[in-house]
Amino acid sequence: MVKHDVKDMSLAESGKLRIEWAEKEMPVLRKIKDYFSKEQPLKGIRLAACLHVTTETATLMQTLKAGGAEVVLCASNPLSTQDDVAASLVTHSEIPTFAIKGEDNDTYYSHIMDVLAFKPNITMDDGADLVSVLHKEKKDLLEHVIGGTEETTTGVIRLRAMAWDKVLQYPIIAVNDAQTKHLFDNRYGTGQSTVDGILRATNRLIAGCVFVVCGYGMCGRGVAMRARGMGARVVVTEVDPLKALEATMDGYEVMTIADASKIGNIFVTVTGNINVISEKCFPLMQDGAIVCNSGHFNAEIELPSLEKQAVSRRLIRPFVEEFSLSTGKRIYVLGEGRLINLAAAEGHPSSVMDMSFANQALCAEYVAKNYKKLNKTVYKVPEDIDREIAKLKLISMGIKVDKLTKVQKDYLKSWEMGT
Repeated sequence: MVKHDVKDMSLAESGKLRIEWAEKEMPVLRKIKDYFSKEQPLKGIRLAACLHVTTETATLMQTLKAGGAEVVLCASNPLSTQDDVAASLVTHSEIPTFAIKGEDNDTYYSHIMDVLAFKPNITMDDGADLVSVLHKEKKDLLEHVIGGTEETTTGVIRLRAMAWDKVLQYPIIAVNDAQTKHLFDNRYGTGQSTVDGILRATNRLIAGCVFVVCGYGMCGRGVAMRARGMGARVVVTEVDPLKALEATMDGYEVMTIADASKIGNIFVTVTGNINVISEKCFPLMQDGAIVCNSGHFNAEIELPSLEKQAVSRRLIRPFVEEFSLSTGKRIYVLGEGRLINLAAAEGHPSSVMDMSFANQALCAEYVAKNYKKLNKTVYKVPEDIDREIAKLKLISMGIKVDKLTKVQKDYLKSWEMGT
């Protein structure tokens, strides 16, 4: 059996069935898997992935292995692992996997070290922890790395900062910035799965509540859209005037987090920044306020400050921790402030992850074929990959689109033809 550290190997059979269920809704990745199996574009490549260990990720790992890669996987968040999936990857796919739902911080980073011990040629990250540890603590392994990919906004922000400071030691493709990723995964995936996580954790009624969304990027737009669709009065907080204006034009109330703190019933952070809900917010909140995060790291909520303000705390139900303040108010934090859509639910639906992970697979192939031409910086996904994925997704949905005629193409290229 391959090297691993998972919770319970007896869960492998149930994990296998759930992976099969997810794969049914991932037709684009299935097509890529067939192509990979024939062409073997990743043959001889050692690929280390630090991703949420879910059924969709399992399908991606199987696709990469079909393409000839030697794949190893660890979790990108301590609460996002599906333990039965991890067991199945080890048992049925023979993919070394190091991930346990609820693992402590030390175990989380030891698993990253386990993955790096395979001396990867390509890294595949969700949040840039793998890249960060590699650059800080395992610099001796950098000589083996030819490139990488990054899944999420938070990770891309960190990597661009590294590139700006000229410390990034190999090229990385920002999968998050592909239109077939952030326009769909971030908006529709995060929107649905975040509300799903809140409902599973709390069983509270969304209709009629004041639902505060902190951040109006693609993820925030998705969460706001779904909350309004369920009857909530949605309030948006922002620091970017353009996004704040867009939220206003979309029909949402926009105000500062201080003002929103006084009226909100449910708070969701989706910014990629720290201390979005800060120590000043908690005393302003109503008794019973629910606070959660759907950004990558739990630093969006200033939890250490809440812990200091609380006179007592208790876990009142799975993924719901009650903090009692000296004023008698109670504030409920979901999923330890970590990604609520993965902590209390199952993450994004498979059909939307199909496009995101198709980008991951094809960008890994692109890196393997073109790394000698690339500089040590962060690249956008090549447009032809983005469009090919969109085309394949439409075909799988039975949707046809028009094509430009020669006359239309000539018109778009001309400066002489007017009215």
